[in-house]
Amino acid sequence: MKTLQFKTNINCGGCIKAVTPTLNQEAGAGNWQVDTANPDKILTVTTDKLTAEQVVQAVEQAGFKIEAA
Repeated sequence: MKTLQFKTNINCGGCIKAVTPTLNQEAGAGNWQVDTANPDKILTVTTDKLTAEQVVQAVEQAGFKIEAA
């Protein structure tokens, strides 16, 4: 398993709720989290199959900004 981290603009419970279906489908439930207390809103994904590019694409498709942390 590798851990990928990204800066995002996912900054509240509503945002997390909006991106949850996409991230659950791509990474699997329980394999990701967003630290909304961090000023950079760090998304951490634990995966053995996804690339950073795939995570970026999924989050952007859900309507959020994302970049490598």
